[in-house]
Amino acid sequence: MDTDADAVMDTGAAHSETHSETHGDTHVLRFVVPLGRPEEEVWPAVSTREGLGTWLAAADVLERHLGGAVTLRWLDEPGAAAVAGTVTAWDVERVVEYSLAGDAGRLRFHLEPGEHGDRGATVLRFTHTFEGPDHLRRARLAVWPARFHHLARAL
Repeated sequence: MDTDADAVMDTGAAHSETHSETHGDTHVLRFVVPLGRPEEEVWPAVSTREGLGTWLAAADVLERHLGGAVTLRWLDEPGAAAVAGTVTAWDVERVVEYSLAGDAGRLRFHLEPGEHGDRGATVLRFTHTFEGPDHLRRARLAVWPARFHHLARAL
């Protein structure tokens, strides 16, 4: 197992922690992103077609339930093909996970109250698990901070 040291990045709204692990060709990226908005405002941004479309991806299909279909087109990758998958976790207002085809992997969004239980803020615990070469891991480590910055601005 290769592990990168925890790092702090600036999302434009707050600092977040980043952690990366590699097991063979499987990579697990973990981000802890403090957001200055309550969970009820963050949840739609990660769990609805309209919300995802403001910062991450156009959701051509999003069936909002466990086992539902999802098809995403990344906003920051114009011309890239849509990626289909399944909603593999759904705990309303708390956890949503999209398992996507190919090397897109699994995206898990877990919402918690802000630091010290602050209900006016949210901590997003995000995990991206995927398979591929190390250059793909490095590229994804580089792109997620910008995506979280877009999320913070969209809120």
